[in-house]
Amino acid sequence: MSGISPNDYIRAAGGRRSHAPGRLVSHTGPNLSGPIVAYSGLDFSDPYLLSLMRDGRGSAVGLAINERLALRNSTFFRATSLIAGSMGMLPIHLMRRRPDGTTEKAKDHPLFNVLHRKANSYQTASQFKSYMQLAALFDGNAFALKVKSRGAVRELIPLPRRAVKPKLSDDFKLTFEYERPKGGRVILQQDDVFHFRSPLSLDGLCGVSLVDVCVDTLGIAAKAQSAVGRLLTKGSMARGALETEQTLGEEAISNLKESLRENYAGAEAQDDWMILEEGLKAKLFASSARDSQLRELMQAEAEEIARFSGVPRPLLMFDETSWGSGIEQLGLFFVTYCLMMWFVIWEEAIWMCLLDPREQDTMYAKINEGALLRGSLKDQAEFFAKALGAGGSFGWMKPNEVRGNFDLNPEVGGDDLPRPGTTAAQIAKEDMTDAA
Repeated sequence: MSGISPNDYIRAAGGRRSHAPGRLVSHTGPNLSGPIVAYSGLDFSDPYLLSLMRDGRGSAVGLAINERLALRNSTFFRATSLIAGSMGMLPIHLMRRRPDGTTEKAKDHPLFNVLHRKANSYQTASQFKSYMQLAALFDGNAFALKVKSRGAVRELIPLPRRAVKPKLSDDFKLTFEYERPKGGRVILQQDDVFHFRSPLSLDGLCGVSLVDVCVDTLGIAAKAQSAVGRLLTKGSMARGALETEQTLGEEAISNLKESLRENYAGAEAQDDWMILEEGLKAKLFASSARDSQLRELMQAEAEEIARFSGVPRPLLMFDETSWGSGIEQLGLFFVTYCLMMWFVIWEEAIWMCLLDPREQDTMYAKINEGALLRGSLKDQAEFFAKALGAGGSFGWMKPNEVRGNFDLNPEVGGDDLPRPGTTAAQIAKEDMTDAA
C-alpha cells in the first residue's frame, strides 16, 4: 500500500469524516467519486473499503463480485445483454403534437437525429442506448454530457461510469460532481447532464444497481461453478468398478484394461454387456447426493437471477416447454413486465433532460416497441387486413400506411383504392361523404 494515503481509500469508498476517530459515516456504497472533507484515523473493517480493496462487492460466501465476474454467469449475461440489446435496437422517435391534436415525427429538430441515428461522433444511437442501459443495470445510473449548439442538443457523450455523483443542495438545486479521469473535479449544472437511472432508488437521486442487489446470488453461483470445476479436475469421473475376491496379477490387469479399450470403448459400445472372467463383478457408481444438490443449487441460483432481472425463464434458455406456439406470449410478457418500465424511464428522462420548458409543452419521446411484438407474416397479414376493413371490420388504416410498416414506398393513388370487403354501395356512400 505504499504511495497510497488513507484519504485515497476514503475518497474511493465515498465516506465523510466522522467526529468519532476511525469511522466513516454516510456511506452510499462503493463510489469512486465520493466526497472527502477530512479524516482522522482509518477503519479497515469498513465494508465499503474492503469491497474496494477486493476489487468487487463482498458476497455472502466471501467472494468479491465485480462486473467481469458477474458476466461469466451465463444467466446474468443473458438477462443483461437481452435487456440492453433490446433497448438498443428499439427506435426512439421525437414526436411533436400539432395544435389540431394530431402528431408527427419532429424530424426537423436536431435532437431527432441524436436519438434516432447518431448520438455522438463515435456512437450510433443504438450503441449509445445499449451502453447507457447496461450502465444503468450495473451501476443503477448512467450519465451523458449534453453538447449544445444554438440552444439544442447536438450530441450526447457518455460520462465514465462511477465518476459522476448527483448532489441536491439545501435549496433543492440539483448539480453533478464529476471526477475527471486524469484528476480534478468539476461541478456540472443540471442543464449540462442527461441522467438516466434504474427504476428503484433509495434516496430519490441514485438508482439501485442490479449487481448490488443480486451479489449474494452471483457469489453462490460462482462458488457452485468453482465446485464443478474442482470436480472435473480433481474428482473421480469413473462410471463404476470391477470387483473380485481373487487376487489379479499384473498381466491379468493389463489384459483386462486392453480388452476394455478394444472392445468396450467409444459410443458404439453403448449398452453392450461385458463378458467378465476371474470372478469379476461390475458395480456402477451412483451419483452422490452432493452432486445432485450441486445441480439443484445452480438451477436455483439461475432462477433467482431471473427474478432479479425480470426476464422470463424461457428467454434465459433454461425452459424448453414454452417455445413454439407460446413464443408470441413470451415476447408480450417480456415487453410488458420487464421492458415497459424502462420505456417509461427513457421517455421521461428525454422529456425532462433534453427538452427545454417551451418544447416540453408540445414535444415528447416515443419508443416503438412494435419491433419486438411483430408476429409471424400470417399474423401480420390478418392484422393489416382487418386494419384495412376486411371481414366487415371498421378499417382504421390506409393502404399506404400499411406499406409504410413494411418499409415500402407509397403508391400514387393507393389510399384511394377500395378497402377489402367493401361493397359498391359502401364505396358510393363514402364518395358522397367525401364530396360533402
